[in-house]
Amino acid sequence: MSNTSTMGADRSKLITVNKLVIMAMLIALQIVFARFLSFSVWNLRIGLSFIPIVMAAMLYGPIEAALVAGVSDFLGAILFPTSGAYFPGFTATAVVLGLIFGLFLRKKQTWYTILVSVLVSQLVCTLLLNTYWIATVYGAPFWATFYTRLTTQVVIMAPVQFVVMMLLKEPLRRVRKYA
Repeated sequence: MSNTSTMGADRSKLITVNKLVIMAMLIALQIVFARFLSFSVWNLRIGLSFIPIVMAAMLYGPIEAALVAGVSDFLGAILFPTSGAYFPGFTATAVVLGLIFGLFLRKKQTWYTILVSVLVSQLVCTLLLNTYWIATVYGAPFWATFYTRLTTQVVIMAPVQFVVMMLLKEPLRRVRKYA
């Protein structure tokens, strides 16, 4: 009897076909948003490519959001390169981004958890890690690149992320039971 109940608990943690299909759609969406529907120059990207990762975080949690972010970054870079050869540091940053969103947004999506997730992800992933990778790959001065990215990310992208995530929280709460 106890074996059956533990089996039921273990099955809920498996990736179901439904979850796999939704994660694949989110990966495809993220690739389209990042590679075709965003404004990119060599040291920054402005767009909505964070949305599928946030959706995976709100629906499933940190591991699934990290998978969506990492797989989509890898596939997007290989299939549709935008700025040179594939560099694994950016994929590592994407995985960290998914983990951050998942850790903050899986259980509850209040204005506070959304704000903290945006600020932490912008600081750790966009401003520190990605700026470091850009400086490493392109030989750009770290601090000059950092201050350029600080302006665009804090003034433009952080508020956009916050507003979009606030708008997504209620529809995703209703969808969660089917996902």
